[in-house]
Amino acid sequence: MSDAATLRTDLNYMLGEHLMLTAKATDAALGGRTDQFNAYADLLNQNGTDLGAYLGTVYGAEAEDQFNQIWADHIGYFVAYTTAIASGDDAPKSKANDDLMNDYVPRFTAFIVGATDLPEDAVKAATEEHVKTTEAVIDAQGEADWPAAYEALRTAFAHMSMIGDALAPAIATKNSIAGDPLTAGVDFRTALDQLLQEHLFLTTFATDAAIGGRTDEFNAAAAAVGDNGKDLGAAIQSIYGDDAQTQFNDIWTAHIGFFVDYTTAVATGDDAAKATADGNLDTIYTPQFAAFLASATGLPEDTLAALTADHVATTEAVIDAQGAGDVSAAAGSDRTAGMHMRMIGDPLAQAIVAAMPDKF
Repeated sequence: MSDAATLRTDLNYMLGEHLMLTAKATDAALGGRTDQFNAYADLLNQNGTDLGAYLGTVYGAEAEDQFNQIWADHIGYFVAYTTAIASGDDAPKSKANDDLMNDYVPRFTAFIVGATDLPEDAVKAATEEHVKTTEAVIDAQGEADWPAAYEALRTAFAHMSMIGDALAPAIATKNSIAGDPLTAGVDFRTALDQLLQEHLFLTTFATDAAIGGRTDEFNAAAAAVGDNGKDLGAAIQSIYGDDAQTQFNDIWTAHIGFFVDYTTAVATGDDAAKATADGNLDTIYTPQFAAFLASATGLPEDTLAALTADHVATTEAVIDAQGAGDVSAAAGSDRTAGMHMRMIGDPLAQAIVAAMPDKF
């Protein structure tokens, strides 16, 4: 929980959010959902200025302004790439790719090298990989190849943490930020935060597709939610063993099912079924999950129940807004719910590392 550790988790969180908001914006644009695209594009820009402000606290206002310009330009190039795919016009698609590779990549590389002293070749390669993995998501979305789109999304999301993991120690070293961001405990904290953040955004991808009647996309997104849950279960198994993994998987899978029930009820306007699903989340999932976590961490069960209930409430707020067709409220609630996952992940990671020091 050192300053350098928090730097790493902060960067990974904001970079992961950037990727997810980008994919939500491009999905909406390619689906012709203009209002939804605008809502997520606004959030994407807010995320960029948040990143710039964060770097500004370390490097100053001039560096913040320089970052903001480079970052805003690269978002614009991805928008141009998406627009070209939507129109089926290869020439502007090629131009957008050229702008990303030959304008954004060298400018961003030079900025990061100057800020961190990392090797130029390594920074360039990581930046190019961000472009390629993001374009893979957009390409698959444009083809409506939803299994490929969500596989590419998970790959692109994972790559963002590879960038944050490289940047954080270099920034910490160059700026004498206290702590070691590369201990096994920080590795676990970062991974847990990322998996929980991914869970939330994949879930709301799935609920939006379900409410919008996009069945093929829902099925692919739901499969990705399931794969993310398996990865969370594997993380539990690595520390607590097979029995804990089985217990976690049963609770986690059930809670996903309750959210599916809630979404279906919202989509059909069935208030009774919605109340039942909400009750299952509140009276079955929340106490079961809080008890499981309390036994694993030693944290107070009522504190864990409150955090779990907040996860339920923030996720339901997204689904409710999606069902009402209020795309601005849905997008804002989506970002709020994503941010809340760190409020769960950080104290859990700290408690797990403290409870099982031999594992770290």
